[in-house]
Amino acid sequence: MRGVAGGYPLDVSTVHQFGKALSGLLQQLGGAGRPRVILGEDTRESSSEISEVLAGSLEASGTDVTYAGVITTPGVAFLVRHLGFSAGIMVSASHNPYQDNGIKVFNGSGLKLSEVHELEIEQALERQQPHASPVPRKPLAVEPGLLDHYLRYLQSILPGNLPSLKGPLVVDCAHGAASRALPTLLKNMGIEAHVLNASPNGRNINHLSGSLFPERMAQETLACGAELGVALDGDADRAIFATADGRIADGDHILYAVAPYFERNQKLKGHAVVGTLMTNLGLEIALGRFGISVKRTAVGDKYVLEEILRSGYNLGGEPSGHIIFADLSLVGDGIITLLQVLRVIAETGTSFTELVSGLKQFPQLIRNVPVREKRPLESLPEVTRAIEAGRNAIGDKGRIIVRYSGTERLARVMVEAEDAETVERQAARIAGAIELAIGSE
Repeated sequence: MRGVAGGYPLDVSTVHQFGKALSGLLQQLGGAGRPRVILGEDTRESSSEISEVLAGSLEASGTDVTYAGVITTPGVAFLVRHLGFSAGIMVSASHNPYQDNGIKVFNGSGLKLSEVHELEIEQALERQQPHASPVPRKPLAVEPGLLDHYLRYLQSILPGNLPSLKGPLVVDCAHGAASRALPTLLKNMGIEAHVLNASPNGRNINHLSGSLFPERMAQETLACGAELGVALDGDADRAIFATADGRIADGDHILYAVAPYFERNQKLKGHAVVGTLMTNLGLEIALGRFGISVKRTAVGDKYVLEEILRSGYNLGGEPSGHIIFADLSLVGDGIITLLQVLRVIAETGTSFTELVSGLKQFPQLIRNVPVREKRPLESLPEVTRAIEAGRNAIGDKGRIIVRYSGTERLARVMVEAEDAETVERQAARIAGAIELAIGSE
């Protein structure tokens, strides 16, 4: 669930009903005894109210709630799995602005709820009658030790005797859930850090900072003479990096930096990484030189994880910075991604700049076209002709993907080719054909 805080589906009544529906599902799945849920939140001003309403609803409906306070989304997923909770709830809208919020639910294995269980909750919500005001709320006190338990796990990932970086590590916490966790972890590990955007006030989460706005982090990396910079998003499940010379490195760069190291050390299962339709063709070509293939899925980290679990791989991710190291976590974790990058740098004696230098990304452009309806693309002759003409023009040295957004009335046109001019021309042609056929007025 995600939307503007205070409006449907994040109004008080719907959040209360959601808590009741989730509690019913957990009791149905868990059998005898009260289910136990761990609840965490990010730093938005609306998060505490949503958490109190959820906790009140869950407790009144027969589910015990343990409150973790401000913590990252992957932190909640970790605690669910390692401390034996029935489920985990994260109140966060990830990389969205502070006005938005959302509710993410993890099952007892630390995985996002299945679509079947999501549908059961939706159906339960539809059956429920509006609750008379006021809804029950539960004053919340942070259970001590939960964040520290997660931080101890993170610290165990990286051996303590690895060589240090040259210069400080630049970290941008996006005024989000990592604002306390990441600086504390780095201090405990003896890693010098230059910390940016770690002073949340409820309204500054993701504001011109973090993984969506990594430019300042990259500039600071260059200015500080640092070897590496990293920017997380509001709930710290994604990470974007910077090289010593101030260039931004996305999720494709991380897969390129890490996968060959895994392959050399016989740790890359299936000699492959999992990407999505948006994974740059340049990564596929570059990893091919190491005998590593790229398996593509639909866009979304949930689809990356599904392919990892289905096919037995252990590494995958998206250009947005969601990277899954499945041997360590079954969700994207920006901090784990950082730790794995630090490991590769230390154990190879290679700078991050050098590690990513072999990846030559193809120019890529995504055009979003507002549409009045989502008719099958193959039923639109002018659109199919434009797509076919574009694919003939770029041949096997590029890709064209046209699809509808799953959540908005948009057609997304992605064109990738060796030169930017071709990309611009073909994207404009296809987008223009869609606008003529079904563009919104």
